[in-house]
Amino acid sequence: MAGRIDRRLDELGLTLPNPFVSRANYIPHVRSGDLLFVAGQGPMRDGAPASIGKVGGEIDEQAAYEAARLTGLNLVAQARHACDGDLDRVLRCVRLFGLINAVPGFTALPQVMNGASDLMVALFGEAGRHARTTIGAVALPHDMTIEIDGVFALR
Repeated sequence: MAGRIDRRLDELGLTLPNPFVSRANYIPHVRSGDLLFVAGQGPMRDGAPASIGKVGGEIDEQAAYEAARLTGLNLVAQARHACDGDLDRVLRCVRLFGLINAVPGFTALPQVMNGASDLMVALFGEAGRHARTTIGAVALPHDMTIEIDGVFALR
């Protein structure tokens, strides 16, 4: 039987991507006590970046918001994997840290990051509200538009 968060994903018409598997010397998530630390995720779909380029350049603000939302889905996919498929074990989203690949002078970084933040609230309700940091970056791996890491509290 699907849990509450899985039902919410269905209601929103969302499907979680397959969790990214690291090819480097780190792991995609680590649990320490009741906290789950998810390594930086990008707007990945089918193993490849779905959004490449700089916000304020070739990527407009709305497309970057959607890339942040997709990146949020990748974070949740990692959380599901860490929870053995049971997202109802997530008590709350504690913190998101976002790096946005942006042209110099682009200042609507919070509006872009809202794509991931809005997703967390849509999925987890009040427990999706979180602390957050958003920074503009001159470059990101594979020229991805955004990279976000997250911390979740688990039961």
